[in-house]
Amino acid sequence: MSALKTVVWKVLNLPEPRSKEAPSPQAEPPQQQTAPSAGAAQWVAAGKRVKAEHNGHTSTQVATEAKQTRTPATPWVLQEEKTGTRALVATGRIVLWVVVGLAVITGVRSWFWPSQPAPALPPAVKQGPTYPVQDAQLVAARFAYSYLTWDEADPDQRAKALARDMPKGTDTTAGWNLKGQQTVLLAQPGAVTELGDKRARVHVTVLVNVPGEPAKDKKKDPAPAQRKWMGLEVPVLNTAGRIVVTGQPGIVGVPASGPTITGQSAVDGDVELSAQTQSTVEMFFTEYAKGEADSVTAPGASVPPLPDGMTLQGIQSWNVDQGKGSDRTGTAVVRWQIGAAELEQTYRVELTRVASAAAERWQVAEVHGGTV
Repeated sequence: MSALKTVVWKVLNLPEPRSKEAPSPQAEPPQQQTAPSAGAAQWVAAGKRVKAEHNGHTSTQVATEAKQTRTPATPWVLQEEKTGTRALVATGRIVLWVVVGLAVITGVRSWFWPSQPAPALPPAVKQGPTYPVQDAQLVAARFAYSYLTWDEADPDQRAKALARDMPKGTDTTAGWNLKGQQTVLLAQPGAVTELGDKRARVHVTVLVNVPGEPAKDKKKDPAPAQRKWMGLEVPVLNTAGRIVVTGQPGIVGVPASGPTITGQSAVDGDVELSAQTQSTVEMFFTEYAKGEADSVTAPGASVPPLPDGMTLQGIQSWNVDQGKGSDRTGTAVVRWQIGAAELEQTYRVELTRVASAAAERWQVAEVHGGTV
């Protein structure tokens, strides 16, 4: 390297270039370069000033631009992030990636294992009574029939009948003094009242036939037999899969009449339609008694015939309820003769309007006994 080039390198403070070729091992260490002379330095500085003036810049501008080039101004201020903020950011990133991962896993799983619809719940089944009501009614009715039937001429028959429904070893005389005679004609079981601990009380309505008292005078006939209703409440127990009578029953009374009913309101009638269909209803009941109601009923209607021996005495009243349309309902009060007796009956009759090519007419579609 020439001496001038070495001086320029030193003045510009540039690293000394190295040779691309590896030094020979026998080469001696480089000689230390001597410092540039004062004259050479002056020539270099003068050359820079001439070049600067040639470009229209002063030495001051050159120095300023060089300084600006070396230290450019930064338009923002860098601040170090706090430790807490960095922790929150890191946690948020972790949560976000977990959510993304679950979404990916769930989506891929649905490709191979599609979600199955939830199984339908079984229909709700209403639970019946916990006590075997029908069995209790059957046993109580049978016991009541045997309990209220006695004959002093054959007391063992009653004892054997009661033994079927009483616990083993129980006294089957059941409080009877082995005297008298009575027969049960009908035993109808009713309400079953649960008492707890598998016990219940069954009400049975019984129709008994009591023979008349013999006359004191042998020339006179004995008093006629009497039929009467009575109630019997029977205590029962559900044990070992069976219903048994556990104690003495009690005879109770039967109501002489039903309860009072309030709030009954009369149905308004259609006077015009009632008069228009009066003959239709009379014809129907006449054929009804003969067993030929199908000949006067509407197409498709089926009305079973009445028992033999009923003769129509007349329609006491016929009233069609208020309403609209081709289907109407009314109430008929009919008087029948049955043998030598006459009996008044009430029916609900449903009418329908039948149209044909010739005309329209009302016909009976259905009939039911009783009022509204």
